[in-house]
Amino acid sequence: MRPSGRNLNEMRKVTIETGVTKHAEGSCLIKVGDTHVLCTATIEDRAPSFLKNTGLGWVTAEYGMLPRATHSRTRREAAAGKQGGRTVEIQRLIGRALRAGLDRSALGERQIVIDCDVIQADGGTRCASITGGWVALRLATNKLLAKGIITSDPLIDHVAAVSCGIYAGQNVCDLDYAEDSEAGVDGNFIMTGKGKLIEVQMSAEGSTYTRDQMNQLMDLAESGIAELVAAQKDAIG
Repeated sequence: MRPSGRNLNEMRKVTIETGVTKHAEGSCLIKVGDTHVLCTATIEDRAPSFLKNTGLGWVTAEYGMLPRATHSRTRREAAAGKQGGRTVEIQRLIGRALRAGLDRSALGERQIVIDCDVIQADGGTRCASITGGWVALRLATNKLLAKGIITSDPLIDHVAAVSCGIYAGQNVCDLDYAEDSEAGVDGNFIMTGKGKLIEVQMSAEGSTYTRDQMNQLMDLAESGIAELVAAQKDAIG
């Protein structure tokens, strides 16, 4: 029995509300159970200097957690004067994931920055950030297309992410914090809407796993990604 009472292959409830901020070119609030992340997209007319005169665009990301996103207050990283290693790793992951679904030549020499701010954390914040970040990116590129600034859609496919792991000896989909903190194996799966893999992060947390178990977790992830892509489609209309 999972702590939440969910079936082994059952996702938490997913909702994506768009247009939640006034100024950002694209924004959404994604809720995956009790994990809530605000995702915004900002269009910058210039690409990074290393892409000058290449005709290629860029998507990058920044990630952060509000001080009371968790059970106890976490000091703001700005107050500490530097980002933690986990933050840097996650925001690089978000950027890599979203670029995998992007035609950078169609975007042109401009950059879109995706900001993912965790309002409330209950496991799977990086996965929710990627899934919601894609929606914010989609809304921003829609504005570029509507204004005629770009003429070809730069988004090749949906991008979404879900966690799957082995909890209490059973394969489960979409781990919440209670499961994630006790999981024997924990994995994050990032895929396109067509089912192609972008990145898999799997690690044993006190126990090992077999190739067959990894394949079973992959099957769970494919099912979860399909649900997330459907939620993305509903959100953007």
